[in-house]
Amino acid sequence: MTNARRPSRRRIPVQPGLVIERLVPVYGPVEWRQRMDPLDELIFTVLTQHTSDLNAERAFKQMRTRYPAWRDVLDAPVEDLTDAIRSGGLANQKSARLQLILADILKRHGRFDLAFLGAMSMDEARSWLLALPGVGPKTAAVVLAFSFGMPAMPVDTHVHRVSRRLGLISKKTTADDAHPILEDLIKPEDRYMAHVLLIAHGRRTCKALHPLCGNCALNDVCPSRETQV
Repeated sequence: MTNARRPSRRRIPVQPGLVIERLVPVYGPVEWRQRMDPLDELIFTVLTQHTSDLNAERAFKQMRTRYPAWRDVLDAPVEDLTDAIRSGGLANQKSARLQLILADILKRHGRFDLAFLGAMSMDEARSWLLALPGVGPKTAAVVLAFSFGMPAMPVDTHVHRVSRRLGLISKKTTADDAHPILEDLIKPEDRYMAHVLLIAHGRRTCKALHPLCGNCALNDVCPSRETQV
């Protein structure tokens, strides 16, 4: 019997291209499509903060049913608007924020419309959105990517978690700080696809509490596998 040590598991750097290559067969090909009008996308994304998409969709639908026009939302008593979006969670904070955002858009642009951002460069459009009250990097990136097809890389909780486990970003990197890092790592034409695939992977396989590493298409290259199993 020898005392020879077992060779250590080789760490293979995970490249974004490999991640996409492995995940497409699992979750299907991804094609860009505009989900909704840019202003609708912005308001909906604010409603998704700290809640599920299902709750946000319910809150958005209830709000638009009660207030068909954005002027109606802006002029509504804040208590009534809060009641309309209550199913989305944090309704008190979100109702006040929505009215501040709409008021600022009206003040800066003169009407409730964000289509003009499509004629700007991505950096210019991002800066315009980030100047709105309470709009952060993720919300701005979602609008740019899903409404205009710009190569922004939105980082939500799933993208953040999976990217950290794969070593694309460090464990200390915050979600906000991850946006420019991942945009630098991932080719512009692949960012939308990477975003959608990483979300799907985070929801179905690389879960927060109990990741299904045995079923993961990236388990042989993931640097976090041994610590998760």
